[in-house]
Amino acid sequence: MERLFFKVGLLLIFVAFVVFALRKLGMQPGKLPGDIRISKEGFEFWFPLTTSLLISGLITGGIWLFRLFDRFFK
Repeated sequence: MERLFFKVGLLLIFVAFVVFALRKLGMQPGKLPGDIRISKEGFEFWFPLTTSLLISGLITGGIWLFRLFDRFFK
């Protein structure tokens, strides 16, 4: 159980670091270049394409780190 908590903690630190770095660079998730937003009178469509790709990359990187630490701490 301790190993699981350690791995989840490392994953959360990684995600927090990435979000912090993005905000320091002036990028806000949900308002990145490439996110699609169409607003008209009585209608609003919003699809966060770039944000979705970024989150997918973070999840993939987190899983990769999880497996890497799993090999070292067995």
